[in-house]
Amino acid sequence: MGPEASAGFSSSFIGSALQDQASKLGVPVAVLSIRTVVSSIVQICASSGEPSHKVLLNAEQRKKLSSLLEVAQYLLAHGMFSRLSFCQELCEVQNSLLLEAIWRLHVQNIVSLPELWESPADTQSTVAWLFRDLCLLCEQMDASSQHTDIAQTMLSDFVQLFVLRGFQKNSDLRGAEPTHVARVAVTVLQRMLVFALEALATGLQDGSPAHRTVKNWFGVFCGHMCGGMISADVPKRFFSHTLTQVLTHKPVLRVSDAVRMQREWSFAKTHPLLTSLYRRLFAILCPEELLGHFQEVLETHEVNWQHVLSCVSTLVICLPEAQRLIKDWVARLLARAFESCDLDSMVTAFLVARQAALEGPSVFPSYPDWFQASFGNTRGFHSSSKKTLVFLFKFLSDLVPFEAPRYLQAHILHPPLVPSKYRSLLTDYIALAKTRLSDLKVSMENMGLYEDLSSARDIIEPDSQAQQDVEKAITVFEHTGKIPVAVMEASIFRRPYYVSHFLPALLTPRVLPRTPDSRAALIESLRRADKIPPSLYSTYRQACSTAGEKKPESAALGRPADAGCVEEPLGPLAAALREFRAAVADPAQGDVLSAHLALVSERLSSVLGPDEEDSSRGHSRVQLSLRAPHLEPREQEVADLLLTSFCQNLMAASSFAPADRQGPWAARFVSTVCGHRLLRATLTRLCQLLRHQGPSLSASHVLGLAALVVHLSESRSALPDVHVALPAPEFFSSLLPFGTAETSLFCLKFCTAAIAYSLCKSPSGSQDTLFSCLSPALLKKFQFILFRLFSEAREPPSQEDAVGLPWRLLCLPSADWQRAALCLWKQRAFQELLEEKEVHLTYRDWLQLELEIQPELDFLSDTERWDFQQWAIREHFLPAPAAAGGCGGELRTACSVLVDVLIDFCHSLRSSNCSENSDLVLGSCTGNRDIFSRLQEMAADLEQGPAASQSGCPSQGHFLFRVFRSRLQALAGGWDVAARLQRQRELLVYKRILLGLPPSVLVGSPQASQPAAPDCTEFFWLVNSELRNFCSHGTALTHDITVHFFRGLFNACSQSRSPALTADLILSACQTECPIVLTSALLWWPRLEPDLRSRWRSCFQGPLPQELQRLGEARQFGKSCLSGDSARPPPGPAWLSAAALHFAIQQAGKGGIRSQLEKLERQREELLLVLFFFSLMGLLSSHLTPHARHRSPFKTQQKEQRLPPGLEVPPPRHGPVCAVSRPPLCGPQAADSLEALDICAEILGCLEKRRVSWLVLFQLTGAEGGLGPVLLRLAPDPYIRLLPFAFYSLLSYFDEDALLREDAFLHVAVDMYLKLICLFVAGETSAVSALATRSRDLQGQGDPVGLITKARHFLLQSIPRCPQKSFSNVAEVTPRCSFGVCGDVQVTV
Repeated sequence: MGPEASAGFSSSFIGSALQDQASKLGVPVAVLSIRTVVSSIVQICASSGEPSHKVLLNAEQRKKLSSLLEVAQYLLAHGMFSRLSFCQELCEVQNSLLLEAIWRLHVQNIVSLPELWESPADTQSTVAWLFRDLCLLCEQMDASSQHTDIAQTMLSDFVQLFVLRGFQKNSDLRGAEPTHVARVAVTVLQRMLVFALEALATGLQDGSPAHRTVKNWFGVFCGHMCGGMISADVPKRFFSHTLTQVLTHKPVLRVSDAVRMQREWSFAKTHPLLTSLYRRLFAILCPEELLGHFQEVLETHEVNWQHVLSCVSTLVICLPEAQRLIKDWVARLLARAFESCDLDSMVTAFLVARQAALEGPSVFPSYPDWFQASFGNTRGFHSSSKKTLVFLFKFLSDLVPFEAPRYLQAHILHPPLVPSKYRSLLTDYIALAKTRLSDLKVSMENMGLYEDLSSARDIIEPDSQAQQDVEKAITVFEHTGKIPVAVMEASIFRRPYYVSHFLPALLTPRVLPRTPDSRAALIESLRRADKIPPSLYSTYRQACSTAGEKKPESAALGRPADAGCVEEPLGPLAAALREFRAAVADPAQGDVLSAHLALVSERLSSVLGPDEEDSSRGHSRVQLSLRAPHLEPREQEVADLLLTSFCQNLMAASSFAPADRQGPWAARFVSTVCGHRLLRATLTRLCQLLRHQGPSLSASHVLGLAALVVHLSESRSALPDVHVALPAPEFFSSLLPFGTAETSLFCLKFCTAAIAYSLCKSPSGSQDTLFSCLSPALLKKFQFILFRLFSEAREPPSQEDAVGLPWRLLCLPSADWQRAALCLWKQRAFQELLEEKEVHLTYRDWLQLELEIQPELDFLSDTERWDFQQWAIREHFLPAPAAAGGCGGELRTACSVLVDVLIDFCHSLRSSNCSENSDLVLGSCTGNRDIFSRLQEMAADLEQGPAASQSGCPSQGHFLFRVFRSRLQALAGGWDVAARLQRQRELLVYKRILLGLPPSVLVGSPQASQPAAPDCTEFFWLVNSELRNFCSHGTALTHDITVHFFRGLFNACSQSRSPALTADLILSACQTECPIVLTSALLWWPRLEPDLRSRWRSCFQGPLPQELQRLGEARQFGKSCLSGDSARPPPGPAWLSAAALHFAIQQAGKGGIRSQLEKLERQREELLLVLFFFSLMGLLSSHLTPHARHRSPFKTQQKEQRLPPGLEVPPPRHGPVCAVSRPPLCGPQAADSLEALDICAEILGCLEKRRVSWLVLFQLTGAEGGLGPVLLRLAPDPYIRLLPFAFYSLLSYFDEDALLREDAFLHVAVDMYLKLICLFVAGETSAVSALATRSRDLQGQGDPVGLITKARHFLLQSIPRCPQKSFSNVAEVTPRCSFGVCGDVQVTV
């Protein structure tokens, strides 16, 4: 016989026995059965021998009760048992029964709990019994692990039954009269809630019986406890009723109490059990319903303000979507308050706004910001009438006796905007508030510079606040280099605090470091600004000098004296972060993340202090120093703690869920912990780690920091502004170096992690969503490095490749980064992303990145790098269409883009090195060496290939000059120093590029139609318009570009059928179109001629062409003029002979040439005139070019501007001369200037002796005919502009009588005088004036002021002596300077 048969046999036997016994006693069998079962249950419950305050059965009792209930079910099934009578019997002995026994009667369907509760007429006794046993059940629930499941099931069943019976629609307390069972259910639930709230109010000790009871009872307010209910409206009504009971429980606190105490009711300070109850109540009600219920309760009930405001804090912390609703609700309350002068709405609005502000600016504006936004403008609620103004100030005045000092300070510093006619209302309130602050012994004058008015902390002592202000001021000074505005304002407007507290804290005696630190620099800046009294500063210096003798022992040992207290504030923060990590790792605790983050935020505030730069958060910006990122030790410790925590959290969360199913913990972490000050510390630490320590980071750190960067980029709109020139995603990408093998691998890991995380986090996100997390620059770096390191990536991914996102691969302990990167590359979602134009790696992008590579530290060998660059240019980008970022098969386009990028790269290197090197050094990085070699290869291909005839055709022009022309047109014009320096720097790079390319770029190939000369038009344009002004040696180009031109001439001759004719045609074209090329050849002829002759002889087996011979003859003519030999007849044009003679005079380096010049034939007057012009240019050059003669090409070599080694060519003999202000030298340069002046005077004397009019040299124009067009092309424009200076420098050598006889004299003299004044006004005489000021020998010669004075006296003396006809041309001279630099300066004589 089986157990069931045996049980059935026993039940039937017992039933028969009961029937027999009932017959003998003469009672109904049902009555006897009921009494027997009740008696047996009582005996079972009492059989444990344990204390009576128990509600759970032991194992033996459960076994006995189970057998008894089987018998009861048999009796019930055979009509030998009455439920009603059984309930009545049980009620009589209910105090002797254990709650589990009653529950098992309900579960086994012997009798239901509602039937038991209906039986007794005394509702109070039933409620008391149930309340007592439920409290015991909650208390004993965790006592034994074997009973826990039974106890939880019991409690769940009881609560579900209470809720169903008490909150059905027909049992609503506001509707019809509830039934007896409904009253019992509702009353028991209310008793339990009141007990819990009373226990919380009195204070609970963790682990105490009352704490266990409250904790387990609050646990019933969760979804699965109500999961068995048919209608969702029932639990919603129950939760709403519970929330009402909580908010209205014991409303004994007045509004004044709430105003005074509400800072103690923030989320972090509220008991965790109460906040857990709030969160569970919020779970079933949407934010809109919660706010609606709040309004209803506040309007219809007296409320417990502590519960209301702590509930508001929990609401804004745990429900981010409710934050906007709270703001809107407060705005509606204010509108209603001022509309009808409703005091209750006003009170509620202020209390709610202050409470939300206590939780930090990440959830609600700070109180000062909210108050100013609400009342600090003309659109405020108070500005509609006098009535509303009176209402506002009456309300604020009534709050004054109860206000915390910080709120009074906020009202004073950010007062409401009041019309002038009602100003008395404001002044009366401010006086009242200041009186209250005085009573509280809080002074506005002693308020800290960076005190956080929105903080809930107490006012600290001024000295302690001053220490915080000093640290903050030093931090701001570090990042701005200027005295903080708050310090300057305090030194003027808050002088008592500044002098009595701030300065003593700043000037604390210490051992001064050898190299001044930030504190010393700030002190020195304040001293120079007269912000430190001399006596106080003297005392500080004296105390510092003796501070070394009083160092504590701990300092002598190299550790801080208070090392023990350094870790103390970080302990609670680390503990809060560990609790948050545990919640992240446990999916069941997802609803408590916000609570943990609020605790973390509070711990951060206690460690770092106020989180504001100043009292107005909205106008502050985060200052970053990327060049030298630095953090204070405490800030770095906190930043490391937070970054480590984020990385650990990410790894913990990724261990059980992919990124898209991890919840919002990461985004909330970023928004919570990245306030103003902490954001600066976090970004600075990120900069240190990524930019300087990237290769040493572990895999988990790389993954965590990559994910953090993604979330920071995504949340940038909610974060304070960062003072960098890039958007957040671009900024983070710029922190990733990749120039070496180590940094390339790190950059690849970081990019792989960031991209994979973004795609995994938003698998179905839009392109805009991805671009908000990932910058195009980061995606391009990933493509670039992948192409460089893995040849597999250079082939298009196969369409059959269907791989998943590699995020899971990266989270493994032994992650294979190469496999993950290639997996990401083949992933379909990533390939679709690359189809967007913004993220596709273009040819220009590739060049910019490749130029950053340092070949000596590259991952690739020289051969591998050459192969890669050949593949990238020739196979990948050259054939790619222009729309896809390629060159469309155009080699000229590839060369043009490369040149453009190369120039930008050189300038970027110069800019990055500007603080370390003041010379015009265009960079020291060698990364462009190989790329320039690729340019040379492509340029050679253009010269030799089919496109050679097109690359330099006149219609299109050479690609190189097209790039130069377009860039020069984009530069700023003008002759100010900045524009000139920028243009000079640009041209120096152009010149180096020209020198590194074939000389045929300068002199094209001979045209097919002989005997036409090769086309040099574009080179002539560059020389005449730019190189002449910025890269020349006075009236000649530098040696390097001159030699390169003649190499191009030989190249053109070698391709011509008539070499001599080609050379003559080119040089003849130079005479008319670019004469400075010929003067340059004359200057460098001693070094140029040997090479020309040997090359021509070896290539063409004949004498030099006629034009080249003419250059040699001109050079010989110059020498013969200065020697005792008979002068040869001058060859060629007069200006060519004059140039040769000028260079000969310069080479001789001596005066006394007047006798040699007088030997020239009388018919050579034009030569003398041009020689005078060259001597004037020499005079100006001696002033503008430091130590000019001693750096001359005939004496020494000059140090040229440098370029990266890839662009370097053999250094030229002579460097650029430009009318740019340089550091003036005296001594040799002064001697050069005096010598140049003597030479000018001697030539002038010859001209005057021969009665040759030389005034024409100061009236040069570009009109055809005459010397003007040639001479203006032979000298730099800045020299031509300074001709008035040269004119009046020769004043003492003028033959006044001869000049006065010339009709043009007065016209020229007045014109030169006015132009000299314009030059002085525009500051263009600074270069010449500096030399005159520092040289005793030149006093009165180069000083513009003295020169102007002498010129004015000369004119005043000469004008009366001039003949009447001289005045006819003076009217043409206007007081407005014709050079265009004097603007609207009006000059009168």
